[in-house]
Amino acid sequence: MPEDIYKNRREELENQLNKGALWAVTYGDLMSYLMIFFLMMFSFSIAKTDKSKSRKYEESLANIQKSFGGKVDKKRMERAQAQETESKMENNLKESMAAGGISNLVQIQSNARMVKLVLTEGVLFSSGASDLKEPAKKVLAPIAAELKKLPNDVIIEGHTDNVPIKHGRYSSNWELSMARAYSVLQYMATQGIQSNHLAGIGYGDTRPVGDNARPEGRAKNRRIEISLMKTD
Repeated sequence: MPEDIYKNRREELENQLNKGALWAVTYGDLMSYLMIFFLMMFSFSIAKTDKSKSRKYEESLANIQKSFGGKVDKKRMERAQAQETESKMENNLKESMAAGGISNLVQIQSNARMVKLVLTEGVLFSSGASDLKEPAKKVLAPIAAELKKLPNDVIIEGHTDNVPIKHGRYSSNWELSMARAYSVLQYMATQGIQSNHLAGIGYGDTRPVGDNARPEGRAKNRRIEISLMKTD
């Protein structure tokens, strides 16, 4: 009889202890969720404040997923690595332009979609012509050397001013702009950029960046734009 009483009291005590410990399970779950939440917020803040840190953001997210049993998105990681490589390429281009003393000849622009290099007519061509001048190749060579390191598409655009062509080989500014884009495209191909990643477009005078009513504006409009398309 005393043994039954002792056994019942022991079981009752264990039940009470187990009920009292339930709060710890709930508390532990809450702390885990809070940690995940703050890690996610931290990762998003990195991505929003500095696009160059996108790879760190992706790696942080992947580590969180891995820590809590989730699957790592390999495509997301590969995309982040490609974006970091593109960022390095942009910096290398700037360094190459500076080292070659041609920074004043090439304007580099960048946004979320592309890295764009703008070269004026005088750097590459004689007036009304589409054949590359010999000094132009010294400007294009370091650009091609950097671009061929990546598998990204390269789009070459030809642009002109709106002054009608009256004499010469080409009947319109549109035709001239396409011929110039093709000349640059051909040169890039000879420098090792794969042809399936190259495209050429002629816009003629349809996309001006300067005022065609002024000589300096027309000079800005006569240009070649070389764009490296970024990874989506």
